[in-house]
Amino acid sequence: MADPNTGAARVGSAPPDSAVRRLAVAAEGGDGGGPYDPALPNGPRAGTPAVPGAEECSRRDGRSRALPAWALALPPLAVLGLVFLYPLALVAWQSVSPDGSGGSPSLAAYGDVFGQAAFRQALGTTVLIAVGSTAGAVILGFVLAIVIAFVPFPGGKALSRFIDVFLSFPSFLITLALLFIYGTVGMANGLWADTVGGTGPFDFLHTSWGVLLAEVTYFTPFVMRPLLAAFSQVETAQLEAAASLGAKAPRIVRQVILPEALPSLAAGGSLVLVMCLNEFGIVLFTGAKGVTTLPTLVYSKAILDGDYTSACVVAIVNIALSVGLYGLYRLLLSRTRPAGGPRARA
Repeated sequence: MADPNTGAARVGSAPPDSAVRRLAVAAEGGDGGGPYDPALPNGPRAGTPAVPGAEECSRRDGRSRALPAWALALPPLAVLGLVFLYPLALVAWQSVSPDGSGGSPSLAAYGDVFGQAAFRQALGTTVLIAVGSTAGAVILGFVLAIVIAFVPFPGGKALSRFIDVFLSFPSFLITLALLFIYGTVGMANGLWADTVGGTGPFDFLHTSWGVLLAEVTYFTPFVMRPLLAAFSQVETAQLEAAASLGAKAPRIVRQVILPEALPSLAAGGSLVLVMCLNEFGIVLFTGAKGVTTLPTLVYSKAILDGDYTSACVVAIVNIALSVGLYGLYRLLLSRTRPAGGPRARA
């Protein structure tokens, strides 16, 4: 910019626009052949070749945006309907259509099944074993998770990783392991016979207590895994502050750790309760002939008795219990919230 008094350019002033354009043209190759014109800062120079495939990508993106959301959901819904919903609909229809024909549905089969003492006993046994196993798994899992997360000891991280592997084990494998230990000819009874003599006292695996022990052993890691994830969100500064104020370990657990772990504890317990209600392999492999649950009753009526209508009725009842408890599990799981800050080991 020129000084109005001297007519000379002021030192430190911005160069004129024409100088900026010349510098930009020189930087692009000296002939103004660059892809962007300084005079057109927001657009390409006229005649600049387009990026290959740009128009095709633009058209394809336009078609993708034109597809409604329900069209994208059709393929997974079709697979879900074919693999799961259609067989479930057949079971539900069989439960209200005893003759399997297309006649009017009837709930007479439900009345017959509900009136049977075997069904009522199986329902009560299923609920009692499921509630007992869930309570045992929740208590044991909570204690073990606290030890792994907050008590430093050699191999703590390896044990935490082993829990993830344990979740992939089939249920009958744990039952067979318990049979090798506490079975009639298992290690415990053999050791008793060698040291004391006579028949060993461990003969409970074929009862409800054996099923309870096997389910607690198998399902405890399913409670520990979400608890360890929740404990990893607990700020260690809170624990250190509580300890510095003179709080003992039980009080720290009750007032600091437990409130943070309640959503995960309830969610893990709900998941275990649902799985216990549907457990079939543990009851079958323990050989507890006097223990009949809803899944084993379905197997007995369908395979042994050939009464498919009654089996479908029992299955529908079991499904209703499982879906209701799974809804509770999802509700409790949605209340879990992560926190920031330093983390404990998990």
